[in-house]
Amino acid sequence: MTFVATLRSSAVFMLTAFMLMATLPARAAAPTPTAPTVNASGYLLMDFNSGQILAEGNARDRLEPASLTKLMTAYIVFNELSLGNIKLTDQVPVSENAWRTQGSRSFIEVNTRVQLETLIKGVIVQSGNDASVALAEYIAGSEDAFADLMNNHARALNMTGTHFVNSTGLPSPEHYTTAADLALLMQAIIHQFPEYYKFYSIKEYSYNGITQPNRNRLLTLDPSVDGGKTGHTDAAGYCLVASAMRDGMRLISVVLGTRSDIIRAQETQKLINYGFRFFDTRLVHKAAEPVTTTRVWQGASEEIALGIAQDLYVTVPRNAADRISANYTVNQLILAPVAQGAQFGQFDVSLDGENIASRPLIAVKDIGEGSFAHRFADRVLLFFQ
Repeated sequence: MTFVATLRSSAVFMLTAFMLMATLPARAAAPTPTAPTVNASGYLLMDFNSGQILAEGNARDRLEPASLTKLMTAYIVFNELSLGNIKLTDQVPVSENAWRTQGSRSFIEVNTRVQLETLIKGVIVQSGNDASVALAEYIAGSEDAFADLMNNHARALNMTGTHFVNSTGLPSPEHYTTAADLALLMQAIIHQFPEYYKFYSIKEYSYNGITQPNRNRLLTLDPSVDGGKTGHTDAAGYCLVASAMRDGMRLISVVLGTRSDIIRAQETQKLINYGFRFFDTRLVHKAAEPVTTTRVWQGASEEIALGIAQDLYVTVPRNAADRISANYTVNQLILAPVAQGAQFGQFDVSLDGENIASRPLIAVKDIGEGSFAHRFADRVLLFFQ
């Protein structure tokens, strides 16, 4: 066969191949599988930024939290630190009541003073009931008063299925929470107190000559897990709240009522891997950036910027981010004066035409009234329009 004939034959073959490829259907996106079965009394997997629930089971059933209670104990301590009411260097007295508290211990001694930062480590790393009571008494005067604080904060965080009676998680008929509420609490700790969240990544610490390991196995087994809290009583079973970050996406997992320390770690790992494998979280719009500007009448300015109050994230199936769309509506005439935060419309986010998130469209700053002449001119224009 001559070179020309060979070239012609190859060209015909390539053209035929391209024609056949053109007739093949486009590769469809793989459907997102259902969440894995989780061997627990209650569980939930939530994206930290969007708040979207990716998997859940009995997530709003009231269950015993055991030492997951100490997430709220730590939350209150962090809040008091941020307000300047206490300091990490404070020397906290250890009462006999704190020293005698049953259950897990951080080995603090009665009638001594322990640095507040050390007690935080005792609560978070060792899950010490004695350290929890010492902190509760230091902040509120008594553990009963501290429990009132816990419930006040729970209501503020919209933890509607939760009630606390102590700072430790020791069993009581009126001491309960839900997987959904614990996810909200962990989200709040990470969001509000990032400088203190680092305590949850400590794998061990030493106090009084005793080295105390963190019971969260995933801190060692999964490098993306950077925090969480374990809990266990005979009634509550083995529980774990964990948070992990991969490629800028953070997930929060809650697993309650498993049969062993190993199982709670396995079931948590199962949920975390599912979330990272099949979902993607994207920032749709920043709070600091206006969504649009529109006319404001009778004001010191003729235009007003409208935006959203907080950064808006959405979580969608992986590889679906390019199908996200956003739009907004301004639903009323805007007359000055305008107060910052006043709502004038809605910002909507859709995936394949289906709404997946909505936020109020609000004024990003105050607009005062214009001069008498300006207001009069605008009234005339509005009359004829």
